[in-house]
Amino acid sequence: MSDMVYNHISARVPGEEGHFLINAYGMLYEEITASSLIKIDFEGKVVLDSGTGYGINQAGFVIHSAVHKHRPDVGCVIHTHSIAGMAISALDCGLLPITQTAMYFDGVGMHEYESVAIDLDEQQRLVRDLGMRKAMILRNHGLLAVGASVSEAFTNMFWLERACQAQLAAMACNTKLHFPPQEVIEKTNHLYRPETRRRWGPLEWPALLRMLDRKDSSFRE
Repeated sequence: MSDMVYNHISARVPGEEGHFLINAYGMLYEEITASSLIKIDFEGKVVLDSGTGYGINQAGFVIHSAVHKHRPDVGCVIHTHSIAGMAISALDCGLLPITQTAMYFDGVGMHEYESVAIDLDEQQRLVRDLGMRKAMILRNHGLLAVGASVSEAFTNMFWLERACQAQLAAMACNTKLHFPPQEVIEKTNHLYRPETRRRWGPLEWPALLRMLDRKDSSFRE
């Protein structure tokens, strides 16, 4: 889900109102470590520089600060430019409830493309279009997912990415898509809600960290 150095992920700093961590602009995801993250405030001022020599992505600041400022329930924001995400963002239909994975989402926000997101004026529309949802499609751009924690936000993004991939694969078959009955779609979404079963992320995240530790534990530095 990476796009060289152009994607961004942020996490609210616990106990520090108005501060969040964001990845430096110029590093691949595989290069980022805990100590290379930059702490900034809602106005874009660097509170604690990591010393990497890189600054922050202006588009990343605009998008992430808007969500953190207006959604106190959100602890992490993830934005991607994956091929599947960009493709779905260019379709009028958006994300369709044709797979169980897509039905996990109780509606996905849609934000119209306004060029590269570097203007602060766009923040109000980003927040409006996201609403209280856990994911949003940025038209002709990519995907955005949020969560109360890093683990929850990543799980939401993982499911959104998989739903987009599955939809593109089905549409590529050039045959009629099958939609479950609306009541089944609603039942499935209900079963995925945290108040019905469990929150998504706490079970998945430790397994992902174990995988990373097996491959390369330097991310913890």
